[in-house]
Amino acid sequence: MKNKISVICGIIASVSLAGAASAGSSFQERVDKCLEMHANTHDAASVTLQCTAGGGKLSDCKVVDNTAPGRGFDKAAMCVAESLPMGAKTGDIKIPVKFTGSN
Repeated sequence: MKNKISVICGIIASVSLAGAASAGSSFQERVDKCLEMHANTHDAASVTLQCTAGGGKLSDCKVVDNTAPGRGFDKAAMCVAESLPMGAKTGDIKIPVKFTGSN
């Protein structure tokens, strides 16, 4: 069963994720890989990142909240952020990332 990730963009709700439909499968593959490399795929967690958006990508990300410290979800979220398309959004933003886990 594939792991799911929800990226809830409360602050950036108006951002259109460029190419998300065509890149959906490859993005999910990246999410799965990041999760398998850094955390237990059966556990759930929420991580909030604060990043700088520019040039269609995120940079200078740091973890500002993590519901499962010490379990690797912070590293998994940072890994996912490297591939998260941001469209034309620029500036400092917070990205909530929810790992739902699998049962």
